Amino acid sequence: MNSGWACAASLTIVTMQDILINWAPQETRVAVVENGVVQELHLERALERGLVGNIYAGRVVRVLPGMQSAFIDIGLERAAFLHIADVHVNGANASSSANGSNGAAGFMGPGGRSETPGAAPTPIERLVFEGQTLTVQVIKDPIGSKGARLSTQISIAGRLLVFLPQDDRIGISQRICSPELREQLRARTSALAMLPDPSGVTGGFILRTNAEEASDTELADDIAYLRRTWAAVRDRSFKLPPATLLHQDLNLVERVLRDMAHDQTQTIRIDSLMQFEQLKGFGREFTPTSVAKLEHYKGERPIFDLFNIDEEIARALARRVDLKSGGYLIVDQTEALTTVDVNTGGFVGARNFDDTIFKTNLEAAQAIARQLRLRNLGGIIIIDFIDMKREEHQAAVLAELRKQLSKDRTKITVSGFTQLGLVEMTRKRTRESLAHVLCEPCPACQGKGQVKTARSVCYDILREILREARQFNPKEFRVIASATVVEMLLDEESQHLAGLSDFIGKPVSLQAEAFASPELYDIVLM
Repeated sequence: MNSGWACAASLTIVTMQDILINWAPQETRVAVVENGVVQELHLERALERGLVGNIYAGRVVRVLPGMQSAFIDIGLERAAFLHIADVHVNGANASSSANGSNGAAGFMGPGGRSETPGAAPTPIERLVFEGQTLTVQVIKDPIGSKGARLSTQISIAGRLLVFLPQDDRIGISQRICSPELREQLRARTSALAMLPDPSGVTGGFILRTNAEEASDTELADDIAYLRRTWAAVRDRSFKLPPATLLHQDLNLVERVLRDMAHDQTQTIRIDSLMQFEQLKGFGREFTPTSVAKLEHYKGERPIFDLFNIDEEIARALARRVDLKSGGYLIVDQTEALTTVDVNTGGFVGARNFDDTIFKTNLEAAQAIARQLRLRNLGGIIIIDFIDMKREEHQAAVLAELRKQLSKDRTKITVSGFTQLGLVEMTRKRTRESLAHVLCEPCPACQGKGQVKTARSVCYDILREILREARQFNPKEFRVIASATVVEMLLDEESQHLAGLSDFIGKPVSLQAEAFASPELYDIVLM
C-alpha cells in the first residue's frame, strides 16, 4: 500500500500548521510545526544547496551496456548517473542531438522503450553515445559516494501545475480523489493548454493537489509562467556549452510557499526582514493565497526557541528516542537501510503484558512516522515492533502506522508483517538525511560506533613489539599511546610487559599522548 498517497477518508488527518523560517546568509532552516509539535525539519546551506530539479546541458562521458546506464558530466565533482528507465525517447530530437546540437536535443521517449507497440525496449547504447550532449534534470541529489541521478524526462514545477515539455497528456495528483473533480480539472486544464502561446511552447501538465480549487485564471497564469520558464531554458540550452546549469529550482524559502503551505497553514514566520520582503514579492506573483499568512518575526528570542526546535534537532540526531510511556526506539541508519527497534523499557502501565506490548507498539508507530520525517530517512526501512501474539493487535498497529505515515508528502510504500514479525517499508530518498547533513563519522571509531578496549590495545602493542623484535635490534622500544593504555600497561598489564621485555632482552619505555582515538599507538625503535 502506498500510504504516502492514500485517498481513503479514514486516513485523512486535519491539523493546524505553523511554519518557522530561520534565515542566515550561510544557512536556511525551516521547521514545520503541527499542533505545537515539530514534524519536519529542512536545511539548506548556501555552499551545499540541493540539486534536485536543476536542469543541465550534460555530456555523456561513458556508456555501460551491461548496467543499461550512462555517466553524464554536468559540471559537478562526480559524474552523474542516467539509467535506461529514466531515458525519454523521441526519435526526431534524439537524432538532432546525435548530430551535435544542444538543448532540447537528446529527449527520448518514456522508459527507453521503442515507439512500436510490442517491441523490445531499446538498449541504452543505441540511444546515447560518448560525447553526446543531452538536456538532463537531477531527480536525486548526490548521496554518499554516489553521484546525482538524472532523467531526460524534464519537468518544471509551478504552484498549481507541473509542466512536462516533452509530453502532451494531462495528469492529476493521486491525492485529488474525487473522480468527478478529476475529470473536471482535466477538461479545464486541457482547454487552457490548447490556447495559443506566444512562445510556441507546447507540452503536458500534471495538476498538483493545491489546484483542487484553482480558478481558470490561476491555472492560466501558472501555465504561462511554466511555458515562459521552459522557453528560457530551451534558449539557454542552444547557446551554452555542455556541463552547464540551465535552470535552478527555487531556494528553500521560496519552496515553503510553493510546496509546504496549504489550507491548514496558519502562519509562516520568518526572522529576516529582507527575505520577508522578497518572499512577499514572490508570493504575490506565484502563491497569492499564502501572502496573508506571512509574518516578519521581530521577537528578541531566536525564532526556533518558540517551539524548542534546536532541542528537537539534537534529539533527532540521537540513536535512542524515548516514548512517553517509558518505552523507547533505537534508530540505526546504515548505507543499505535503516532499522528501528521498539522496546518496552520501563512501561508497565497495562493490566497484562500483551496490553503493555500493544500500547507501546501503538505509541511507537506514531513516533516512528514522525522520526522518519524529522530525520528525513529514506530507502529501505525495517521496523522491529515488539512481538504481538494476537493478529488483531498486529492489524491495529499496522493501521496506526499507515495512518501516521499518510501525513508524509514523500512517497511511501508499507508492507505487512513478515514471518519474522518485521515491518518492511520504503520511503523515497531524494536528499541527504538530517544526520548526514549535520554530522560526520566519529574520528575515534570511523563510524563504527565502538572502539577497542584499552586491554585489547595493550595486547595489540605487546604482539607488535614481539613482531618487531624478531626483525630489528634496537637498544630500546618506546611505546607512544593514549593515557588510558599507558596507565593499564603500568598497572594491570605491568607483569606481562615486564615478561615481554625480559624475553626479547630489550627495555620498553612508555609515553602518553593525546590521540584522537584510544586505538592509536606508535612503537619507536630507539
